[in-house]
Amino acid sequence: MKKMIRIGNAGGYWGDDLDALRRQLMGGRLDYITMDFLAEITMSILRKQQLKNPELGYARDFLTQLETCLPLIVQKKVRVINNAGGMNPIGLGRQIRALARRMDLDIKVGVVYGDDISGRLYELTAAGEKFTNMETGEDFTDVRNRVTSANVYLGAEPVVAALDAGCDIIVTGRVTDTGITLAPMIHEFGWSMEDWDRMAAGIVAGHIIECGAQGSGGNITDWQEVPSFDNMGYPIIEMHRSGEFFVTKHKRTGGLINEKSVKEQLVYEMGDPGQYISPDGVAFFNTIEVAQAGPDRVKVSGVRGGPAPESFKVSMAYQDGWKAEGEILISGPDIEAKARAVADVFWRKVGHEFEDTATALVGAGSIWPDRLSEYSPNEIYLRFGVRDHNLAKVQDFAKAVPAMILAGPSGMAVSTRGRPRPQQVVAYWPALMRRDGVSAKVLTLGTDCSEDFREIHFPVRGEGGEPAGNRLPRRPVRRDWPRATVEVPLRRLCYARSGDKGDTCNIGVLARTPLVYEWLRGYLTAGRVKRFFGTKVRGKVTRYELDNLQGLNFLLAGALGGGGTRSLLVDPQGKTMSQALLQMRVRAPRSLLKGL
Repeated sequence: MKKMIRIGNAGGYWGDDLDALRRQLMGGRLDYITMDFLAEITMSILRKQQLKNPELGYARDFLTQLETCLPLIVQKKVRVINNAGGMNPIGLGRQIRALARRMDLDIKVGVVYGDDISGRLYELTAAGEKFTNMETGEDFTDVRNRVTSANVYLGAEPVVAALDAGCDIIVTGRVTDTGITLAPMIHEFGWSMEDWDRMAAGIVAGHIIECGAQGSGGNITDWQEVPSFDNMGYPIIEMHRSGEFFVTKHKRTGGLINEKSVKEQLVYEMGDPGQYISPDGVAFFNTIEVAQAGPDRVKVSGVRGGPAPESFKVSMAYQDGWKAEGEILISGPDIEAKARAVADVFWRKVGHEFEDTATALVGAGSIWPDRLSEYSPNEIYLRFGVRDHNLAKVQDFAKAVPAMILAGPSGMAVSTRGRPRPQQVVAYWPALMRRDGVSAKVLTLGTDCSEDFREIHFPVRGEGGEPAGNRLPRRPVRRDWPRATVEVPLRRLCYARSGDKGDTCNIGVLARTPLVYEWLRGYLTAGRVKRFFGTKVRGKVTRYELDNLQGLNFLLAGALGGGGTRSLLVDPQGKTMSQALLQMRVRAPRSLLKGL
């Protein structure tokens, strides 16, 4: 039994760097490579492909990578795990086996499926499943007949079964991003799946590397510190049997691994840090210890966790009307006044009321609070968007966009995208269901045409209820700060990361020193953040404290225009909101700036 394994990531989403897998294979020793292809909306896109062609429904990019990388995978004896199977993991598995046979390579392909419950929704609701929207509390019956995809988030267990069966490449449907990284640890170290601290360590490790290069210097606030963004090194986990692990990357690659890059990724898409829920267990992010252990090497320890929840999360997509977006290039002096005049004429010309509309001056501060617009550019894209269940109204909007070009002020040009095309809105519906309503299937495909099948059931072990959480007592806030103060942007004192996929955006703000954190706890309240963003955040702002990481996590409800494909925002995932918050002007004790 190994004492340590090295797991590298080679992809954080469908569309990531197609050369990352080859670079990870060539860069140095690895035992496993994981790749994450699936976002919530990706499943509905793959479902559309499958409806047009039943043989599709998976991320074809992975097959493209295997055409050059499969011989390397076999030669270096690296096992590759990913969720590229999407809506058709069996189809992808058979394609991989056929490719291996053409290359005369002897491998075993594992296929994990059983997550797709779209054909069972009426059966399951009749049996008592509510599928209430986790974010809004809405009743499921209103959308049930419009659901296009419904997939349960499976965990590590079926992937472990495929590894135990000797599979070299494993493709799955909707298995969690963290589950595909945790599975090799359970397989290699013989961890009990009820050893909650070790499950939590694997979940945290998976969270750090699941977004690819975003865990190794990509999207980092202090981007000037990254030696090079060329030949980006993707993150690697060195996991020890004890549950302690190191984050690193291959030598002579771009990017950066340090405390800041790891902490930023830890707070990305994080809700309550005392209750990070996965199907394999609950990780307590408020116990994690992060320490620099050398160049491009960070130690992570102290992770604690609690029992797996009694329900699985279900990600559904449903048809929710139509939307269209169009752009007009505007240039010249007085650009804001010109854009307002064009927008006023445009909306009167369209002549319809829509369920939702958006007007944005892209290039003039449209993605940040109005108070941060400090200069007048020479050119912008004037961007219009509409969403409605009436397709005819959306089509009228699309016709009106190019019609403005010859009938307005000077300095306008049509966008290279031409007339907008109405797109069907596929909205996100998160829900819960009992574990015993799901069974995972594991199919093993040999290049000798052998096949083996196993089914895994998930009994409900308890009475359900709220998953485990780690609630720490709140410390008193320090008030005795020196009177000498200075006004600076928050960026001088903190770094941050943000983003999410629903209508709630998470912003993790991390202090540059322990003393800054003590001041930050008293200064950066949920109310202050709410006031800063103004009308861009329609709902409540919730704050969590992370003493162990010297940071605060904010959840901004109603900040992403409905989230996913419903949103008409320029930044529908809130990736830029952290950088906006860091521009907040704050009056802080002058002593906090020493050593920064």
